[in-house]
Amino acid sequence: MKNLMTIFICLILFVLNSCAPKPYADTNQSYKSQAKIFSKQLTGLPSIEANDTIKASPFMVGTTNFNLRKPNFVIIHHTAQNGCSETLKTFTTVASKVSAHYVICKDGTVHHMLNDYMRAWQAGISKWGNTTDINSVSIGIEIDNNGFEPFTDEQINSLLSVLAKLKKDYDIPAANFIGHGDIAPGRKVDPSAYFPWKKLADNGFGLWYDEVRDSVPANFNNIQALRIIGYNVKDTTNAIRAFKRHFFSDTTKSKILSDTARSALFNLSKKYM
Repeated sequence: MKNLMTIFICLILFVLNSCAPKPYADTNQSYKSQAKIFSKQLTGLPSIEANDTIKASPFMVGTTNFNLRKPNFVIIHHTAQNGCSETLKTFTTVASKVSAHYVICKDGTVHHMLNDYMRAWQAGISKWGNTTDINSVSIGIEIDNNGFEPFTDEQINSLLSVLAKLKKDYDIPAANFIGHGDIAPGRKVDPSAYFPWKKLADNGFGLWYDEVRDSVPANFNNIQALRIIGYNVKDTTNAIRAFKRHFFSDTTKSKILSDTARSALFNLSKKYM
């Protein structure tokens, strides 16, 4: 009798679970279908057709030395939307044409929306150093925040855990954890001046300036130093603003660097050399 009761309860739980709402069933199926197509492309054998200028080999020679391309940057964003549900809807709507690998909600819930090896549409028109196609070499993380409020402890704790895994899995250099506002100065400001970059740097994600620093040389060039760090200095004003927002939570429109900011910039530029 006891066994029958256990089976009956299990059946009820199974039925309830089967009937539970699955709000992203359609988009999840779309994800699986697209992933299947990419999987087929990855497993396709290399080939080239002969023509008037190409003499193709009569037999296949596949190399034995290869692996998957891996991400080398992590780009951090704030969603600039009103809650996780709105962001999840945006990232599962074809017309939006935007996405990210991870979304972190205010309560710390992490939605892993895209395989890390796939290319999310998160960086847009951007540049860091000599890299202009940031989407192809990065993982995008969106944090639920409207840009005018502090980030929650739960979010930052979850973020640190995700970053630790990404750094370990893909051997991402500490200097390559940066913000959307850093790679697109003037166009983007996320993850806003409220974001705790120093806390991330203290945990090995991003670089930070030293408390004790050498004197700034008389011939120190601010713009050259920003370029060394990675900033696009085509628009010097926006590059300076992006730097001040990241390292000093400064959202003023001024392009003037204080003595403290110049000292930090000089110190940081040496770390990036």
